[in-house]
Amino acid sequence: MKFAVSISMERFSPQDSMSDAVANMRALAKIADEGGFETLWTAEHHTIECTVSPNPFTVLTWLGQHTDRIRLGTATLVAPYWSPIRLAGEAALCDHLTGGRLEFGIARGAYQYEFDRMAGGIPQQEGVAFMKELVPAVQKLWAGDYAHDGHYWKFPLATSVPKPLQQPHPSIWVAARDPGTFDWAVGIGANILSTPLSSPPAEVGVLGEKFRKAVADHPERPRPRLMMQRRTCVYDRQEDWEVAVRHSVDYGRYFENLMQNIGTVTNGFPEAVPFEAVANRANYNPQAVRDNLMFGTPDEVIRKLQLYEDAGVDQYCLGLSFNLPFEMQVKTLRLFIDEVMPHFAAREQERAAVPRFAAAGY
Repeated sequence: MKFAVSISMERFSPQDSMSDAVANMRALAKIADEGGFETLWTAEHHTIECTVSPNPFTVLTWLGQHTDRIRLGTATLVAPYWSPIRLAGEAALCDHLTGGRLEFGIARGAYQYEFDRMAGGIPQQEGVAFMKELVPAVQKLWAGDYAHDGHYWKFPLATSVPKPLQQPHPSIWVAARDPGTFDWAVGIGANILSTPLSSPPAEVGVLGEKFRKAVADHPERPRPRLMMQRRTCVYDRQEDWEVAVRHSVDYGRYFENLMQNIGTVTNGFPEAVPFEAVANRANYNPQAVRDNLMFGTPDEVIRKLQLYEDAGVDQYCLGLSFNLPFEMQVKTLRLFIDEVMPHFAAREQERAAVPRFAAAGY
């Protein structure tokens, strides 16, 4: 199992400095790059300060100048906000400007608040249909001249300018939680991005089973990769769990505002809705948050990660952007690099060594 990190620039009040948000993201990216993380993922969102990323390609191009090896991924582009020609060209250019490190992650979109402002108020569930038309069109534009006559977009013969540096194109990742999206994504040769959100650990196995079924149903395709993301905080003092849980619970109330469109947003800052308005209130129980999310000391986190490896997860992604104090984000990365990743690297070396010993007659 490899490891990734998801980071965005965040502001939760007008007193939070944008300069600090920029500097913090750059610093975290450098730590992740030097520490051996496989991929850095960042989101696309609009009109909300808690995720400052109107164009993730701009962010990734900038981070590409401050990192050397880490892959740079969009997690995720929001399909209804793009046209195929613009998306193909911007992604391909980002691939060149990052030295062929782009990972292309896309989704239907999540926040109804954004859809009301960016997609004409369509229900966010309709974003799936946009995605299913958009991604194949982008693939064809990357390949050469292509004319499109679809439901959402129509254009005469055109092509992506430039073409991607990676050939035939960057790896495609599709955000999925329902079986239909798993099946469609695997069927087009895409990898899967998924998350159990705040659900109990059993949800990891449920998502893993959806992935396995989609893979089994498409024997014509090579096995894709499965990435799974959870909010993550690693600490060396047991009592710090309360800080992590408090920030996660508060962040969840902002999330509920934007998902359900049930609160106000003032000058880009969403209010945290009252607990009475949140869905799945049991997931806000402090002990449930501590148990369900990737919160713990290094030893606790290693034990929790075993569930993900057993479910077939190829890349576990640390979700760091939930208004966690910057110093705790840094501590999480440092402890993960120094005490968690070596455990899994050693196990991988042990497994790789077994066939050699067997061949030698041991």
